[in-house]
Amino acid sequence: MSIAINALTQAPFEQTLGALAGVLAKAEAHAAAKKFDAGVLLSARLAPDMFPLSRQVEIACDFARSSLARLAGVEVPSWRDEAKTIADLRARIAKTLEYVHTFKPGDLDGAEARDVALSLAGKPVTMKGGLYLLHFVLPNFYFHATMAYAILRHNGVELGKRDFMGAVPGLTL
Repeated sequence: MSIAINALTQAPFEQTLGALAGVLAKAEAHAAAKKFDAGVLLSARLAPDMFPLSRQVEIACDFARSSLARLAGVEVPSWRDEAKTIADLRARIAKTLEYVHTFKPGDLDGAEARDVALSLAGKPVTMKGGLYLLHFVLPNFYFHATMAYAILRHNGVELGKRDFMGAVPGLTL
């Protein structure tokens, strides 16, 4: 069975980033209901050596943005990491989704066989697009989206699996 690269990238990025925006909206509502500044959640983390919420969201967005660019063989746009509020993180997600929507299915034709070059831990690495997507991009993307969810859940935001999953195409509940 063959699955087009755009089906493995754009739709999952849209679903998960859309859900992440919803989770962040719930975090804002939680903070308002509990009468604390939602901004304190930006620095929340699960363990002292992990990235905080703000960085987890930025990295999830970065994986969506950079992977599509690399798979399409275009320059990866550079964005600053400067979120100061949850609204800033939601705007980052919206900007990422706008970028995701700029790619047409034909832009990713042949991407599974394309050489993708990047730097990991300061060292240049090249891998085929299919391996890059399945074994590097998607695990990292979902890891950081999951950590953002877990940080908020750990901090008392009432979230469930449906919040993490977001709107599943073709499924109505």
